[in-house]
Amino acid sequence: MNLKLLHPASWKDYELIDSGNGQKLERFGKFILVRPEPQAIWSKVLPEKEWSSLAHAQFDREQKDRFRFSDEVKGGWTRSKGMPESWQVQYHYGNLNLTLRLALTSFGHVGVFPEQGENWNFIYDTIKGWKSEHIRVLNLFAYTGAASVVARSAGAEVTHVDASRPGLNWANENMRLNNLSDIRWVYEDAFKFVKREAKRGNKYNGIIMDPPPYGRGPEGEKWTLQEQLNELIGMSSRLLESKNRFFILSMYAVGLSPLVGLNVAKTHFDMKEPDCGEFYLASKNNRDLPMGTFLRFAS
Repeated sequence: MNLKLLHPASWKDYELIDSGNGQKLERFGKFILVRPEPQAIWSKVLPEKEWSSLAHAQFDREQKDRFRFSDEVKGGWTRSKGMPESWQVQYHYGNLNLTLRLALTSFGHVGVFPEQGENWNFIYDTIKGWKSEHIRVLNLFAYTGAASVVARSAGAEVTHVDASRPGLNWANENMRLNNLSDIRWVYEDAFKFVKREAKRGNKYNGIIMDPPPYGRGPEGEKWTLQEQLNELIGMSSRLLESKNRFFILSMYAVGLSPLVGLNVAKTHFDMKEPDCGEFYLASKNNRDLPMGTFLRFAS
C-alpha cells in the first residue's frame, strides 16, 4: 500500500488561484471567493491588491487566532455588487454531468468540497463497472449530497443520512437539478442510524462517510471523531456486502495522519489494495493546499 495524493483534475468550474496567510483564493464557476484556511501558513504569491481586485466575496472570522477554528463560527461575508447569494456550477466526468447549487453560508462554506471530485469519479466508475440493477449505497454525514447524486446518476439506490435539515433540503435541490428522484432522505444522527441498520441486518454495496471532527445530532447527540470513529466503522462493516462493494472514508480533522483511517479500516475490513492518502487542491501558483485524508477500497 502506497500513500497517495488526490486532487480534482481538470474541473473547469473550480480553480485554486492562490493561498497563504491563513486564507485561500478560489474560483467557483465565474465567481471568486476569499475564505479562511488554517493550514495555509505560508505567504501569498499574489499581492493583496490582486486578491482584493479579483474577489467577488470574502468571508472573515471574528477570532484572534486565524489558524485555529472553533466550533462556534462568528463572522460573515462581504460581497461585491452583483455577487449572488447562490449560483450553480457544473462537473463533468465521462458520461457524468453534474449540476450543483452553491451558496454563501453563514459558516463560510459554499456547499461543495472540490477535492471530493476524485471520490465522485471513483463512485461513478465503481457502480457502473458492476453492471447490476440492484446496487444500494449509504451516504453518511452526507451534507449537500454531491456523492449521493453521483451514486444515483450511476443507477444506485441511495440512502442519504444527515443531521441537518438545511443540508437535506439542499441535497434534495441538487437531486432535482440533475433530473433525478427517489433518493431516500434520513434526518438522523448517523451513528444511531448505522447502529439500527446493523441490528436489522440491512446490507449495502457502498458506504460513503465524511464524519466531522465533532458535531451534534438532531436530538443533541454528541459526536467526536476520535472517540467514536472506530465503533462507527465497526458497525458499518456489518452493513457492507461481501462482494460488489466499496467503502470511502474522508476525514478533515487537522493533524490526523492518513494512517489513522487506514488502521481503523484494517481493524474491521478484509481489504485488498486499499487507496489511502491525502486530498489536496492544486494551485497554478505552486502552493498546493492540503485538505484532508481519505481511505477507500472496492472489490
